[in-house]
Order: sequence, then C-alpha cells, then structure tokens
Amino acid sequence: MPRDAAAEEAVMELLRRKDYRPANVPELLELLRRPASDQQALQGSLAALEREGRILRTKGNRYIEASDADLVSGVIQMTRGGRGFVQPDEPGLEEIAIQDRFTGTAMHGDRVLVRRDVNPVPLRRGKRVVNESAGGPVRSGSVVRILERKRSRMVGTLQEGRQFLFVIPDDPRMSQNILVPPPRDVGRRPSPGDKVVVELVSWENRHTNPEGEIVEVLGPPDQEGVDMLSVLRQYDLPLSFPKPVLDEARRIADAHAVDVVSDSDLRDRVDCRAHDVITIDPDDAKDFDDAICVLQSGEDRWKLWVHIADVSHYVQPGTALDAEAQTRGNSTYLVDRVIPMLPEALSNELCSLKPKVDRLTKCVEFLLDASGSVLETKFYPAVIHSKRRFTYQEALTVIDGGASGHLEQMLHHAHDLAQKLRRARFKKGSLDLDFPESKIRLDERGRILRIDRMENDVSHQLIEEFMLLANEAVASKLMKMPGNAVYRIHEAPKDERLNEYREQVLSHHVPCGNLGRREEIQKLLKRLSGLPIGQALKIGFLKSLTRARYAVEPLGHFGLAKEKYTHFTSPIRRYADLIAHRVLFESVKVDAREMKRLSDHISTTERNSSDAERDSRDVKLYAFLQAQLDSGEPQTYEALVTDVRNFGFFVDVTALGMSGLVHLSSVQDDFLEFDPVRLSLTGRRSGRVIRLGETMQVQVFRIDSFKKQVDFCLVDSGEKSDRQRTPRGREKSRGSKSGPRGVRGGKRSPSRRRRDR
Repeated sequence: MPRDAAAEEAVMELLRRKDYRPANVPELLELLRRPASDQQALQGSLAALEREGRILRTKGNRYIEASDADLVSGVIQMTRGGRGFVQPDEPGLEEIAIQDRFTGTAMHGDRVLVRRDVNPVPLRRGKRVVNESAGGPVRSGSVVRILERKRSRMVGTLQEGRQFLFVIPDDPRMSQNILVPPPRDVGRRPSPGDKVVVELVSWENRHTNPEGEIVEVLGPPDQEGVDMLSVLRQYDLPLSFPKPVLDEARRIADAHAVDVVSDSDLRDRVDCRAHDVITIDPDDAKDFDDAICVLQSGEDRWKLWVHIADVSHYVQPGTALDAEAQTRGNSTYLVDRVIPMLPEALSNELCSLKPKVDRLTKCVEFLLDASGSVLETKFYPAVIHSKRRFTYQEALTVIDGGASGHLEQMLHHAHDLAQKLRRARFKKGSLDLDFPESKIRLDERGRILRIDRMENDVSHQLIEEFMLLANEAVASKLMKMPGNAVYRIHEAPKDERLNEYREQVLSHHVPCGNLGRREEIQKLLKRLSGLPIGQALKIGFLKSLTRARYAVEPLGHFGLAKEKYTHFTSPIRRYADLIAHRVLFESVKVDAREMKRLSDHISTTERNSSDAERDSRDVKLYAFLQAQLDSGEPQTYEALVTDVRNFGFFVDVTALGMSGLVHLSSVQDDFLEFDPVRLSLTGRRSGRVIRLGETMQVQVFRIDSFKKQVDFCLVDSGEKSDRQRTPRGREKSRGSKSGPRGVRGGKRSPSRRRRDR
C-alpha cells in the first residue's frame, strides 16, 4: 500500500499539539475527524511512522511522539572497538555517542531508536574521559530498538567448532561470530576456511551469538577472484544492471546517434562547438564528466566555461534508469573494476564528453577579472565539440614546458587563472589537507604489479579549482531559488576534539594557537609542512575532523571555507549532482521530506562505496604482503611514526598507502621503555629514541586477515630470525564467542580522495 504523506503529517501535527494526550486508534480517528472506515489506513500510517522511529506506541496501544520520551531515531556508525555514534534523523540534533555495552544488537549502518541520557555518561577514548568540552557534555544514549537493518547478509570465513559451525564476519565492526547449521542448497559443500555469505536469522541480545544461514559459498580465500567477490558481496555491490535498465539505456543510445546531435536535442541550447573545449582526466578514465574553455575577454578580463555532462537530458525521473541510479547513489571505484551508477552506453559513451564528437552539457559561464574574482555568472544548457582529451601527465608536461599551439596556449592561461583562484581560496581560509595518493596497478591475474604515487600537481589543481568554483556558484544559485535542494556540507569539528588535538601538538613542543580560529589552523598546517614531525601531526588533525556528507540545509564546507557549496560537476558518477542539475535547470520540485531521504541515502551509499574501495585495496595488499612473507624475503619500506603507545608504535607506509603497528614483541635485540609524558620509546640497550614524526625502515612482520591488521617490524631489530607468524592455512580461530576485534593496523593512509570536487 502506498504511503499517504499528508495523512502521516496530520498525525504528527496532532501528536505535537500542547493539549494532546496519548490516544489509541479510535481516539485518534476522532481527533483527526476521520470516519471509522479510515481505521485501516490510519493504522498503516501509524505503523510506517513507528518503523521510522518518529512515534512510539506505549502501554494500552496509545501513541506519542518519540521525542516526548526523549527517543531519537538515526543511523548508527560502529567502530572497531564496539562503540557507536548515531547521527539523528532530525536536522540540527547533535550526534549521540553510544558506549559498547549500550549498543544492543545494532550493526554498522542500522537505523536505530536511541534513548538520550538525562545525565550523559562519560565517554572514554582510551584511558581519557572526554565528556567535557567548551560546548558542554557529549550527548550519550543507548539503543532501545532496531528500526531497520542496513543489511541482513554478511561475508565471512567458515570455521568448525567441536559441536557446531560458525562464521567469522569479515567486517571488523561486527564483534560476534555467527552460528550456522550445515548449509543446504548452496551448490558445493563448503570446507572450513572458505569464504561464505551468511543470512542473519536472529540475534536476541548482545551477550549471545547471532544465528544465521549460509546462502552462498564463495570459495577458498586464496582462490583467484574470491577476494574481490567477497568485497562485492559484503557491500552489496551489483555485478550487472537489471535487464529493464539495460534495455532503456540501449533504447536511448539507439535513438541518439553516438556522434550526432539531433535538432530536437539542440533546442534552447547555446552552441559552444566552436570553442576550444578540452578535458583533463586520469590516463585510465572512460567517463568524462567535465570540460573547460578559457578565453581572454577584453583587457584584464577572462571568460571561463565549465561544461558538465548533461545526464539529466537522458535520465528522466520515474524511469528504470533513474530508479537504479538513485539506488546505487554513486559509482564505486574498486581496485580492479568500476561499479558504475549508469550503464556504459551512457556513462562511457553518450554522456561522456569524448573528444571530436558533439556532446550535450550543462554550462556555468564565468566572467573573471585579472585577480580571479567573479564578476558575472551564467547558467545554461549547451552543446560542445571537445577539441582534445589531455591526461593529467600530458597537461603537466604542457604547463611545465612551452606552448606549441592554441590549445596548449589556452592550457597555460587556464593554469595561471586556476592558481589565482587557488591563492584566493586559501586567503579566504581554505585548509590545505592534501596528502599524496597511491594507485594500485594490477597484472592480468589480479595481483599487484606496482603501486604508483599520485601527487596533487598543478594539472590536478587546474581542474580542481574550476570545479570548486562551479560547485560554489551552483549552490549560491540554488539557495536563491524556491524549493529544496541537496548540498554538500562539511561541519566544523567539535571544540573538544580540537582541544584534544591542540594538547597533542603542544606536547611535541610545536607552537599552536586557538584552533577555534581558522587562521590559527592555517598557520599550524603551514608550520607542520616544514617539520619532520609535521606529516604525522597533520594526520592527527584529519582524524579530528567530521566527515563530509549531503544535507538539505546549506551548512557550508569547513575544509574548503565555503558558506555555499554543493556537488554539480560529476552527474555521471554521483546522484547528488544529477539532483542539482534537475533543480537548477529543469525546476524539478521535490518536497522537503523526500529530499531529506535522498540526501541521507546518498550519504550512506557514498560511505558504503568508500568502505568497499578501501577493502578492495586491502585484500590485494594483504595478498601482496603475504606473498612476501611466504617468500622469506619481504621488501623494505620507509615508514613514518604516527603514534606511540606502551605496546608499540604505529607507522604510516606511504609506498603501500597503509598504516600498521610495530609491536614491542617484534623488537628482539633491545628493550623499549615507554615514556607517557614525552610519548616516546627508548631502547634500554641502544639508547635509541622512537617518537612521533621519525622515519625508519620497516618490513611486514605479521598479517591477520581476520582482524584486518598488518604488523610491521624494524629491519635492524633482529626480527628476521624469528618471524612469529602463523603459516597460511593455519590461522588461529577466534572461537565461537569472540570479543571485539583489535583496532590496530591495516588501515589506509589518508589521501585526497577527490570526493569534494
């Protein structure tokens, strides 16, 4: 039965009235002045509102608004240590911290109903209590109900106990093993150690193991292809498009000749085909979202055209294509493949701004002065004919060298303009949070061939600045229009987290002002860039920041120092951008509640894709490093010390794009003593001091694929004679009732992850 939004809103308005007293269904019918024949429809509305956590049914089947009982609904994000953080559904409410003993049977990504504490319970991070800050106590609570499971299926490793079978989940945020009966109707019979997909059947409370049923056998973890198939299943990523979606994409492609634009397509468009439009993308890119053109317009004036693929012209609301794109939310870029938001007939062909063919675009045209200040902005549909496709490396070669033609000359002008925009952006308070990024290259068998280091050079900055400018301009325009839209927001970090970080910086004798002031953050980041310890402390600052997300409220972007910001420039791979195109150019109206649902949904799909991308890298890296261990000749890597604890120290290995732990037990030729004041380790025999920011040579020491941890060791600590690792195929089981998994190692290093361009 379709939901009646108006009826549900009428119920909510009634329950919010000051004179309302808890009422049952017959009484609600009377209060709403609805006939008795509407009882079934009313019960449906009440059930839907209760499932969402907006209302609560009390004793006697009487209904109240959930907030009256201090209950809040939201999505819970679990940590590896078992704690949870709930982002309330209602805009404006603070995040709620859930201690591990109060999470119930909630799993990462579930929608839950939380009771907020009247007197917040102190929240601990390590041994420190951090419930007090400049802004008051951290809001805490406990999970009272699971409203909606994010997923009911999980991937794990089958193990055999003395009396039963169990599955160890791959997700380290799931701390309990899942008890399973012998599998039925799943093809071949699995063996202990196989990767399997398990359907969660029941989980009564957090003190007992959940029960499930094996629904698919993926195979041995070292069998070719099983590693990536496990990631695909774990994150519920589709391997193909439904037939109706492919049929619709094919009909659209057939109706629009690939290299020809029809007269009907050209209607009401500005013809920019004579312009020197170019694209600049990675060397392996196939979906070209954006193109640019720069032209001098009189003395000390420049025109900039930012052209974005016109996906909304082909993907209409209410179609199978649109429904599938909305469900996926975005494209997912795994290490060995792309899971596209749209079928290739559109993403790589008809919508892609390929060179030497006509393509439809949505254009933002800027008039800028010599300093890069925007004097005028226009928005319109256009048609282009890209003159050339540059890779980033080709563009960098042109920028660093001379210009031999008009396109290369334009590239030089575009570079000069982009650098002016970049300087102006940082002058306004934008934070320099770029880190080197690594890209894994695979051979034909899916094994790591090499790992390339990707720098944020001026060719990347050229496109980045133009896209940021377009996103900001579109957000400004949307805010002036009637109706609702989706914005890209990055909220300022909590004072408490900034104060914690400031104390850490000061403990290393690095000057640090009040980080509540943006200019002091900029000063610190600039200071850190010139210090040996700087990179490690910069990683610490990233950890103090909140995660960017989508919202219906234009709350601005803290990292970019922009009060108005949205996503507009990548509609081939992000549904958020498609929404912006429709609202801005087609005046599509979406009510506030549906737009809120969309913004929450695409925030969730983005997080899911990010986690899947991370895991796809990790499984390849684990296999790569395990092969080194098996060979007995592991490679040596330069590592940066990022944290020092009493049990060892964490290192960031840039060449691998990951971090791990050097445990004290791996140091065979010395005894390291921990200094909690100076946060350092000192060798009793050698006198060597290990502290934050130090660089050293390390090798892989141990891999725990269950806990997703990688330990390293110093190359000169005598560890080669005793590697203390578990042989392949004989990994230790965590038993039928495991505790929470560890939190160390195996994490991806911070990278630019160009998600906010």
